[in-house]
Formats: sequence, structure tokens, C-alpha cells
Amino acid sequence: MNNMEFFDKVMSVQKAGKKAAVATVIRTKGSTPRSTGAKMLIFSNGDIYGTIGGGCGEGEVIEKSFMVIEKGRACQHQVDLTKGIMYEDGGICGGIMDVFIEPI
Repeated sequence: MNNMEFFDKVMSVQKAGKKAAVATVIRTKGSTPRSTGAKMLIFSNGDIYGTIGGGCGEGEVIEKSFMVIEKGRACQHQVDLTKGIMYEDGGICGGIMDVFIEPI
């Protein structure tokens, strides 16, 4: 997916009057599944378009996105991949991603 395709999708969501949020990786430290600028569109029903890396970290961002959609206010969320079950079980990543989540 390129940026133009992503933004076309966002525009179609806006035109349709659907509620959704955009999550963008704004900073990374250490080993992370995606780099700065990675984007994901999250719909109020849980569907997604794009990815910021998958797994538990992406799940956290999806959960936060539901609150952003409901309240209509942006937030920043830090995904810490240096702790928890995925890291302890030998997960590939071991870094931190800061993600900005905004309603559309």
C-alpha cells in the first residue's frame, strides 16, 4: 500500500460519513516491526486497513482507537515491546513505538 492509496481510503471514509481513526507511528526506539510514518486506518467495527506491525502492540493501538473514535479526540500511545509475554517468549521485536491516533 502506498501513501496515495491510503489517503484515498481515508477520503472515501470521510465522504461516506463513517467513523474511523488513523494511527501513525511517529517515533521508534530499538527493534520495532514498522518504521516511523507507518499508518493504519481503524474502523469503529474493528476492521483495519494497513498495519503498524501486527501482534499485541497493534491490538493495543486498535483498542485505543475505539476511544479516539468515540470521543473524537486524538491521543498518543506508546507501545512497549520490551516487556510482556511476547518479549519473554522470544518475540522478534524489543523496541518502543510512539503512535499518534487521530479521529477522522
